[in-house]
Amino acid sequence: MIENRNVNIITDADGKKLVLINDIRFKGKRQIDWDDVKQYLEGYVGDYYEIEENAERIYIGSELPEEYTESESRKSLMGANAKAKANAATAIPELIQIASNPAFEENHKEKHNKNAKYGWYRYDVRFALPIYEENVLVRYNIFHARLLINHAENGRKYLYDILAIKKETSKP
Repeated sequence: MIENRNVNIITDADGKKLVLINDIRFKGKRQIDWDDVKQYLEGYVGDYYEIEENAERIYIGSELPEEYTESESRKSLMGANAKAKANAATAIPELIQIASNPAFEENHKEKHNKNAKYGWYRYDVRFALPIYEENVLVRYNIFHARLLINHAENGRKYLYDILAIKKETSKP
């Protein structure tokens, strides 16, 4: 487990759980250093966390750092969504804990016959990142994403990636 993280689980006004990430480790207006993100994620390998809703254990395997930082879905991210994915890495335990609304899908790709022999699960998560102006917190941007979890040949479920990161539009 990675220590010294400033991450909390809160409940919003609608009663939905949300991970509040106050620890912005991956900064930069233009470019995220994905090698730093990969190195950070390696600190979770070997750990497991439970989904609060169903007590399901989700393991962190050695594939996560590479897939998280090098996948086609990550390479297509730009701007705020790229920064959101990079900083979501600091909240992996809490994101797994609040995961909800599971959807199952059979494995259809031969290359995943071992690591997703029993299929894939997608869970909804939400997280918030602070927005500062002149070193003063002015608001939080809230993002919705999907955890992609594979059910491997050994019977364990592993976090494979975080997909479909999208900023929620504000309510009037």
